[in-house]
Amino acid sequence: MLRIIFSIFLVMEYCEQDMASLLDNMPNPFTESQVKCIMLQIFKGLRYLHENFIIHRDLKVSNLLMNDKGLVKIADFGLSRPTHSHNPMTPCVVTLWYRAPEILLGDKNQTKAVDIWSAGCIMGELLLHKPLLPGKTEVHQLELIIDLLGTPNDQIWPNLSKLPALEKISLKKQPYNNLRHTFPWLSDAGLRLLNFLFMYDPSKRARARECCQSSYFREHPLPCEPDMMPSFPQHRLKRKNSPGEYDGKGANQAQDQASGLFDAAFDRIVKKRRA
Repeated sequence: MLRIIFSIFLVMEYCEQDMASLLDNMPNPFTESQVKCIMLQIFKGLRYLHENFIIHRDLKVSNLLMNDKGLVKIADFGLSRPTHSHNPMTPCVVTLWYRAPEILLGDKNQTKAVDIWSAGCIMGELLLHKPLLPGKTEVHQLELIIDLLGTPNDQIWPNLSKLPALEKISLKKQPYNNLRHTFPWLSDAGLRLLNFLFMYDPSKRARARECCQSSYFREHPLPCEPDMMPSFPQHRLKRKNSPGEYDGKGANQAQDQASGLFDAAFDRIVKKRRA
């Protein structure tokens, strides 16, 4: 009698480190050439996802893996959704520091633009070598965004005032865009790209394809080749979680349990075949 095993296992390539661990442990910040290499790979990955109708919805440095060849991989699709989903999406997605303002303000009509905002936060973090918007609460996160970009209004973001959260809170008044002050060394092309990534109105925010074509990646310093990226194997898996991030303990326990189940199932298969 044929016995069918219903377990399915995914076997993926091994990536030696994640971007968060590198940021925490590398002795020197990434050069701008290296930042361009990383961001260009991220935008190409997002272009592939978005052209195949997938929103990641949890893009952050700890969900970016890198192998020893300098290739960056977007990981952890537990919160991803198809773009054509007709069901309202929960607003409790994306780690706080990388969360787009429309999510913070309760918009359930999430689009690919939420990933683009997160990519902007990652780009800022790589350039500064520290989190760009390390909010402690959702209200504090909004305040940090406004401090950086100025206060949005219905003129630059139509229907802003109709978003659910604004029935309970008022946005602080701050009229200035401070990106140039935050990144004084960045070229005009780099600032244009950041402003495009951080457009308040999701419908006007950059598309991944447009980001790949940005003149920022064609000016000096040019993006380095992936195999020129740094690797620090002695620091792997030694990262402490930042306050704005999920600690992953439950995921690690589940992974350990899954590993044990896999080993047991594999042993049974081997014993049957030897019998």
